[in-house]
Amino acid sequence: MKKNKEKKPRKIYKTTIVFIILDAIVAACFFIMYGPFDYVRNLYVTTAMKTMEHKYLAKVFYSDKTIEEIMNSNYFIAIDEDANTDDVVIDTSEKDEYANEYERELLTRENGNDLYKVLDIEVGSSKGYLVAIYDPTKVELIHTKQFNVGTYGERVVTMCDRYNDVVCINGGGFVDNGYGSDIPIGYVIKDNKIIWTPDQGSNFRDNIIGMTNDGKLKLMANATGQEALDAGVKDGMVFGPFLIVNGKELEIVGDPWGKSPRVAIAQRKDGVMMFLVIDGKNYIDGASLRDVVTVLKRYGAYNAANLDGGQSSSLVINGELRNNPPAEAKRTNGRYVVTGWGLQR
Repeated sequence: MKKNKEKKPRKIYKTTIVFIILDAIVAACFFIMYGPFDYVRNLYVTTAMKTMEHKYLAKVFYSDKTIEEIMNSNYFIAIDEDANTDDVVIDTSEKDEYANEYERELLTRENGNDLYKVLDIEVGSSKGYLVAIYDPTKVELIHTKQFNVGTYGERVVTMCDRYNDVVCINGGGFVDNGYGSDIPIGYVIKDNKIIWTPDQGSNFRDNIIGMTNDGKLKLMANATGQEALDAGVKDGMVFGPFLIVNGKELEIVGDPWGKSPRVAIAQRKDGVMMFLVIDGKNYIDGASLRDVVTVLKRYGAYNAANLDGGQSSSLVINGELRNNPPAEAKRTNGRYVVTGWGLQR
C-alpha cells in the first residue's frame, strides 16, 4: 500500500507536465496564427487555398471573411499576350562567350553531352533541379495510354520509359479522384492532333502551353485547341499561369499561391529549353511563383509557364525519379498524372 501511495504524486506530476506542454503548443499555434506575423498567416492561407485537398486547413483557424481578405491581397495579373516565336532564333551550338556566370553554367556542355545538363540549385531552403535542353526539337508531350473515366493515370517514370525519353517532367492538371486520375483538364495536343477536348467543348478557351513543329515554346492565352494547331503547335496541354511571355514577367502582388513544390517549362531566345523542378514538404516549404520567375529569368528565360506542382512534381532522368516529391508521392515513386514533357534520346 505504501508503494502505491508513493506512485500517485508521480502520475500527477507526469500528467501535469503533459498538460503544460499541450498548453504551450496550443498557445504557440494561436500566437502564430493570430499574432503579429502577417507573412506566416498569409502564407498559410494562400498555400492551403491553392491546393485541391487542403483548403479545409485554412478554415480551421480563420473565417471565410478573413480568408477572402487575405486572398484578395495576394494575387497575380495574368499575362494576356501570346509568345512571339519569331523572337526565338534557335542556335544549338556551344558558345565561346557568355553574358554572365549563370549563362556559362547553363550552356557549358558537361562531359561532351550535347543533349542536356542538370544543374543542382538552391531556392531558399529548398533544393531545385534545372535541366538545360540544347536541342528544343527533341522536346515532346508525353501522356497516359488512354483517357478513361474512373481510372488512374501513370507515374512519370512509367510514361518516360514507354516513350523511351531520357528526361521527363510532369505536365498539366487532371480531374482529382483521390491519388490520381486519367482525365486531363483542358486540351491535349499530340503530333498535330487534338487528342482530348475539355467537357466545355471545342470552342472553350484556355491557356495552352505548346511546342511548335520547329521546336519553339508557344504560349497562347485564351485560345482554343484548333487555334493552337493553326499557330503551328505540334504538342500541347493546358496549365498556367504563364510566368514569362516575350521577356515580360508575371505581375505578382503579395504571395498568391504560397510555397509549394513547383514545376515549370521555359525557353531562352537562343532556343535552349529548361525544365525546372523545385522540392518542398507538406505545402509549406518549397518555392513561390515569384521564386520560380526569379530563377528562370536568372538563366535567361524568354518564355516560361508554370506546370502542375505539389504531389505531382516529378523529374525523371534515365529511368529514375531524381527529385524528392512530398509524402506519399515519394514513397510510391511519383504520383499518378496524365501528361508531361519529355526529352527524346
